[in-house]
Amino acid sequence: MTDLDELRRRVARLEGRPVDTAAVPVHPALRGVVTPRAGGVYGVDAASLALALLAGPSAAGAWCGVVDCPDLGFAAAREFGVETERLVVVPDAGPQWWEVVAALIDTLPLVVARPPERVSQRDAARLAARLRSRQGVLVTWGAWPRCEARLSLMASQWSGLGEGHGYLRARRALVEVRSDVTLARRHEVWLQPLPGEAEPPDGTSGLEGRDDQALLRGAS
Repeated sequence: MTDLDELRRRVARLEGRPVDTAAVPVHPALRGVVTPRAGGVYGVDAASLALALLAGPSAAGAWCGVVDCPDLGFAAAREFGVETERLVVVPDAGPQWWEVVAALIDTLPLVVARPPERVSQRDAARLAARLRSRQGVLVTWGAWPRCEARLSLMASQWSGLGEGHGYLRARRALVEVRSDVTLARRHEVWLQPLPGEAEPPDGTSGLEGRDDQALLRGAS
């Protein structure tokens, strides 16, 4: 057990919640980057990261929910391995956002939601308590007061295109992971490799551009 796992257990005891939270299936691209656990909130700032977190449980057979995320297209979801026939989608929850998300948390193991512009600590704490009791996972695409981890897309590059020819084949990305108890870490990952490929495609170059290369040099 790592020091971080032991710290989580101690905090859980102090908060009076279950100390043994099961790990949630994760997309291959995020293995070693983040380990979602039941009862937690995980923040993202990009559609691709939301889909990657959604894809793990979905591909493992779970029903999942999506609330107020019109930018998460079905075609892109399928490319990540999301089983869209087992997806409950609420395109516009309106003023009932909290009620809708709470109802889905009561039923589904993972929910992706774009939160309202303003989320109070009190409202977030209430929903977090519900997550812990139901052992669900909430992925928030947007600002949220407190998360187990926050994933940010720092840089990315598609490969496969030549000078006016070719097809988009794979996407290489730099993902930063932050939490309240650990320093930020950066990981270079292949968010969308070729179908059936576990390794990066051959003949691809690094992320282009001086700023992106600087980011890659700082990646862990």
